[in-house]
Amino acid sequence: MKQTSKCALGGITAALSLTLLISVAIVPFMTYALPAIAGALIIVMVIEVNKTWALGVYAVISILGIFLVPEKEVAVMYVAFFGYYPILKSLIEAHIPAVPGWILKVTAFLVTITVSYYLMIKLMGLTLDEIDEYGAWGAAMLLGVGTFAFVFYDIALTRLITVYIKKWRRHFKKYFK
Repeated sequence: MKQTSKCALGGITAALSLTLLISVAIVPFMTYALPAIAGALIIVMVIEVNKTWALGVYAVISILGIFLVPEKEVAVMYVAFFGYYPILKSLIEAHIPAVPGWILKVTAFLVTITVSYYLMIKLMGLTLDEIDEYGAWGAAMLLGVGTFAFVFYDIALTRLITVYIKKWRRHFKKYFK
């Protein structure tokens, strides 16, 4: 792929991702889904260009997201996990067997989400009604539901990657050479 195509693809990916992150202000019930979808767009950079370019696009989206996204929780979720996860997923799945890979992916999710929410609560004044109402059980319940959603997200990403490679990639190659 030519440098100009790489730049164009990175710009398109960044613009679409930022649009998704900003649109949470219009569609607030998509607070968790839109950062996940925005992160999934990084897959195209990983597959078509390389992980280094994907990290660069992730960095651009993260920096602009912190400044432009009105809902800071969404920006933090993207920066802390969803933005780099497709890159991490490709590294783990390429170099680590399945079971240890899953353990590593779930651990990475739990650590980053826990630290992110802790920092958002302490620094940004975010409140979680479940923790206030249920205490430690509320936090455990949220982590359990979050882990289930993460596993579902990982499986969905895998299927999306498969569909992209088998069906959409040949159409993509017509436009980006």
